[in-house]
Amino acid sequence: MKFIPKQEILGVYVSVINLSDAIFIFRQWISDKKNKYVCVTPAHALMDCHQDKRIRNVYNQAGLVTPDGMAVVWILKLLGHKEVGRVYGPDLMNELCRVSLETGYKHFFYGNTVSVLSDLKEKLEEKFPGIQIIGSIAPPFRELTDQEDEEICKRISASGADILWVGLGSPKQELWMYHHQGKIDVPVMIGVGAAFDFLSGNKSQAPRWIQRSGLEWFYRFLQEPKRLWKRYLLGYPRFVVLIMIELFKKRILKR
Repeated sequence: MKFIPKQEILGVYVSVINLSDAIFIFRQWISDKKNKYVCVTPAHALMDCHQDKRIRNVYNQAGLVTPDGMAVVWILKLLGHKEVGRVYGPDLMNELCRVSLETGYKHFFYGNTVSVLSDLKEKLEEKFPGIQIIGSIAPPFRELTDQEDEEICKRISASGADILWVGLGSPKQELWMYHHQGKIDVPVMIGVGAAFDFLSGNKSQAPRWIQRSGLEWFYRFLQEPKRLWKRYLLGYPRFVVLIMIELFKKRILKR
């Protein structure tokens, strides 16, 4: 098993990793029939963890906590991890789907709506002919009964899926994976948030130059200001202050 170092940021141990490393690890987990979950982590997720010890514990018990946002990548580079790269949810889905054409990995989707899941399946099958998408579930927008939850676990386990993609939004999807680890017989669970919407064509994805510039948050804010204004206009300035303090402390401690 390849060793992946971790770097603590605001109490969260983020995996020092890039996309090719992540794919290598997933292939090992699937081969060894592990039962792991992955938190794909932008800056706002680090703020959620900072503010809520319960969520922080979920992230710190994940198999991988990947740097999804450019801000997280830049922080890791500032801390000396030059080899780190962005492991962005939609890119991760695309790459694992491509790899699956060679390996035969089976995919299952959980989250969002029936319409989005249908469009997602259609788009991925068009882009990756021969890909095995063997099931999807759009859960109701309410708390499930114990019986409903048990039936969902049985259905996913019986499907023989190798990868379970979870698109419930953060931090709901991370909490769901944490509570279902060991209850669902699938080697890899990956929480990818808005990737379902982006890859299905339901929402517009920022152009690559905006993603690389670190301004994807602003692009998304312009699309959904009512939903995202608290996260970006209130949460991000506080995040910057906290990170500046943490970087200062870490550099002082190294002297």
